[in-house]
Amino acid sequence: MKPSRNALARQTAILKHLKGHGRALVDELAEMFATTPQTIRKDLNALAEVNQIARFHGGAALVGGTEYMRFSVREEVARDEKEAIGRAAAGLVPNNSSLTINAGTTTLAFARNLHAHVGLRIVTDSVVLANEIRDFVGAEVMVPAGVVRKSDGAILGETAVDFIRRFRVDTAIIGAAAIAEDGMLLDFDLGEASIVRAMIDNARNVLLAADSTKFTRAAPICTGTLSQIDTLVTDAACPDALRALCAQENVRLVLAD
Repeated sequence: MKPSRNALARQTAILKHLKGHGRALVDELAEMFATTPQTIRKDLNALAEVNQIARFHGGAALVGGTEYMRFSVREEVARDEKEAIGRAAAGLVPNNSSLTINAGTTTLAFARNLHAHVGLRIVTDSVVLANEIRDFVGAEVMVPAGVVRKSDGAILGETAVDFIRRFRVDTAIIGAAAIAEDGMLLDFDLGEASIVRAMIDNARNVLLAADSTKFTRAAPICTGTLSQIDTLVTDAACPDALRALCAQENVRLVLAD
C-alpha cells in the first residue's frame, strides 16, 4: 500500500534527523513527531526496506554515504548478531597462531572473544581493538604507524599498509561495509580498502565476519571478492542468495546462533 503524504513527510524528516545525529531511539522520535511508537516503527521499517537506515533494538541508525558513522553508532546496528558472529568466529581460530584483524565493529566482537586463547600474535590496524585486547594474557598485539581515523580509530596510510605486508599470517579476519550481489566486498574508505587487500594477500586463510544485513548494501570501494574468502561467518538470517553465492565460490559458510 502506498504511504500517505503525512507518512512520507514524516519519514523524510526522520531521515534528515538521522543524517544530522547518526542514530535515534523510537521513543524520542515518537515524542519529536507527536505520534505513537508503533507509527515510528512502521516509518523506520519502511526506510530500512529501501536501505536508507539500519534498524537496531529500540531505534535506528543511518547507513550508506561515503563516510563511516561514529563507531558507537555502528556498534548498535545488529549488535546481537555481531556478538554471536564474534563468538563463532573466535571458535574457529586455533591457539598458537598468527592473525591480522582489520578495524570494525564485528571484528571487535571477534577479538573480544579471544580472551581464553593462548599463543596468539595479532596485528591490527585499529587502536580501539588493540586497546580492548592489549591485556589478554595469551596475546601479543601489534599496530602499525599511520594516521588515526577519528570516527573509529582505524590506522590508515601507506606506512600502515607496508607494515601489514611484512607479515605472513595464519588467518586474516576482516569485515566489510557491504557485500554486493556479485560477491564484491565493499568499503567506504580507500585507505581502509588498501589495508584489507594487504591482509587478504598475506594470509594463508581469510575469514570474513559480517552480519547478513551487509548483503546487497551499497559502498563505493572494492576491497576484494568473495572468491578470495575461505570462510564467511554470518548470522542465521543469511539470505538464500548469499548462501548460493558461497556455494558457487566454494566458501565455507558458518551461521552463528
